[in-house]
Amino acid sequence: MAVKFQDYYELLGITRSASDKEIKAAYRKMARKWHPDLHPSAEKKEAEEKFKRVNEAYEVLKDPEKRSRYDHLGSRWKNGQDFQAPPDMDGARFYSANDVGSGSFEDGFSDFFNMFFSGGAGSRPSRGGRTVHRGPVRGEDLESEIELTLEEAYQGVTQSLRISGRSACAACGGAGVRDRSFCAQCGGTGAVTNEKTLDVKVPAGVKEGIRIRLKGQGGESTGGAPKGDLFLKVRLRSHPVFKLKGSDIEIDTTIRPDQAVLGDRIPVQTLDGQVNVKVPAGSRSGSKLRLKGKGFPANKSTRGDQYIRLVIDTPPNPSEAEKELYKKLHELRKSGK
Repeated sequence: MAVKFQDYYELLGITRSASDKEIKAAYRKMARKWHPDLHPSAEKKEAEEKFKRVNEAYEVLKDPEKRSRYDHLGSRWKNGQDFQAPPDMDGARFYSANDVGSGSFEDGFSDFFNMFFSGGAGSRPSRGGRTVHRGPVRGEDLESEIELTLEEAYQGVTQSLRISGRSACAACGGAGVRDRSFCAQCGGTGAVTNEKTLDVKVPAGVKEGIRIRLKGQGGESTGGAPKGDLFLKVRLRSHPVFKLKGSDIEIDTTIRPDQAVLGDRIPVQTLDGQVNVKVPAGSRSGSKLRLKGKGFPANKSTRGDQYIRLVIDTPPNPSEAEKELYKKLHELRKSGK
């Protein structure tokens, strides 16, 4: 049986090397563009046909097994508009368009699809005309972000998050087509939006970019398979005082000229609270003091250090007595005594 080849990559406007993420993004874009409900009556028939082809392309390219089978066709598609099933496609089972009954999610798909992909991963057409799923399908893994202050990341925190995600439409099994028409539940997109509130326990010592796994909180599954997982990527807010560099913390502290010249003990903020730090006599602006082990956790047993950068500044609104002392100091420095 000769059928017209369907270039699924061209239908979605992507290259043959496109990633899963690029395929999904392209599908969503094209599905919105050709959704029949977004077109006037005069253009609805054309939009429906385009929408079916877009869903067909995504049905194949989103599935690693189907995509591999499709890519295995290689350069044979260049032979012309009519395409014969190659004899060397090991393990592939072919069906004609008449093999797919009225209840199948593949209704409306091309003869090319029905020849090569009906009865593919997860389902096969039965003699009664219905799609019978061969086994359960695990839910999709989802990813989101969680934003923390530096103190929350250091100490650990339990945070309530409102999560919004997309999962396969239960009414049509994620196909977007049901009973020879577009699924009314998902509008033909194959996915529905759901929201939930989660209490997330963040362990102490998490860093920027770390992913926290919430098992079973991802996309819905089918056939009793496990749900997908939710991965939360940690993002740290900028801190008004502390600067995190690796596992070390840096902080700027302002001191007076007399403290720099004579030395002093000054209060300094750390992640564990306030401590008193000795400023050596003769300190210069920009010099650093080190507090060993007062930085951010590097691992379960060690911490980085905290560095205090000294900034020397004159006191605001000095009194007349202070001005006189500065004048005397200036004269002494000028005379070299």
